[in-house]
Amino acid sequence: MRSLAPLKIGYFADGIWSHNAFRKIIAHKDFHICFITPRFDSTDETLHNFAKTYNIPYIKAQNINSPEFLAQIESFECDIFVSMSFNQIFKEPLISTPRLHTINCHAGKLPFYRGRNILNWALINDEKEFGISVHYVDSGIDTGDLILQRTYPISDKDDYSTLLHTAHTECAEVLFDALCLLQSGKAERIPQRHIHEVGFYCPARVKGDEWINWHKTSREIFNFIRALNAPDLGAKTRTNTQELRIFKAQEIRNAPHYIATPGCVVGIEKARNPLESAKQDFIMHDSITAESATQNAMILPHLIIKTLDSTLRITHYQCAKALKIGDRLLSDILTGGGAKTLIFHILHHLFFQLFSFFVCFFYRRFYFLFSTFLPFYLNLILRSSYVKHSSKNL
Repeated sequence: MRSLAPLKIGYFADGIWSHNAFRKIIAHKDFHICFITPRFDSTDETLHNFAKTYNIPYIKAQNINSPEFLAQIESFECDIFVSMSFNQIFKEPLISTPRLHTINCHAGKLPFYRGRNILNWALINDEKEFGISVHYVDSGIDTGDLILQRTYPISDKDDYSTLLHTAHTECAEVLFDALCLLQSGKAERIPQRHIHEVGFYCPARVKGDEWINWHKTSREIFNFIRALNAPDLGAKTRTNTQELRIFKAQEIRNAPHYIATPGCVVGIEKARNPLESAKQDFIMHDSITAESATQNAMILPHLIIKTLDSTLRITHYQCAKALKIGDRLLSDILTGGGAKTLIFHILHHLFFQLFSFFVCFFYRRFYFLFSTFLPFYLNLILRSSYVKHSSKNL
């Protein structure tokens, strides 16, 4: 049986996902990584060290679609380009330069969940599974034909951190298996429109999107909080005097459904297992010590918060001072573009207030003038017009 020549790969990569995939690819005799191109603004020393260890050219490019970059990589004569957590858009003729063109590994169940921050969006949308897809790159965003896709369950115990951990490992596995299919000639092309005609796209989450809207159901807020459960994230809320970061919540079994003020603190419970809470808190917040985490867990009780439909237990959070029953967590509209919207409404309101003031001011000041002289002048104008019209008819 004739052995296949190693598949020559141009590797566009960043982050833990790409590190795990690199280790699998570089260890296989049928694959050869010709060059590594990291994100242009990358500080990923792991990839740089891989390049040094295996004597692989390490090429940074501000624009991978530029003629200069194409000329730089032409001599490698790659069979395929692989994108793993890379942040530039591939365009022609770069896409079609290799014999097998360009593929991407995407942590989303295509044709749904195209775009950015997919794991967060999957949790926010209360999905019961998420997908990892390897697909061909085309002129769209995550719209190319599928090569391989696998799905992974999401339970109520999962949050962003657990899904990210799974994705870091499984993306490498799915990408490696897709490369094996391509190398053996057994890879199939599955057009995404065969799964769904439209699919959908998720935009990147931006600063301001982390604010909680307490005028949502307990389930929706529970999903929102666990979608932002990471050391550098955390869902935010505030009172009139302080800001809180919330990392973990629990749905309350058989919680009564009733109407009251959303965001109100309606109950306070002592943490049931402070030491365990401290351990979990320490895992999520690596910037604090285990000792301070233990103290936080003992000091901060669980909060029962009224939501739109029922109540929700807040178990892991950070705040400057303790809350009490009756305190209100505000449903900020300062989310995403909400800050600009709020400023617009404030200015709009002020403009009409000032306009109304000046109208009333001038009306009162010139009321006598308007009421006395305006009818006189109108009558004079009308009489003059009548005389002129009559003279023409004589």
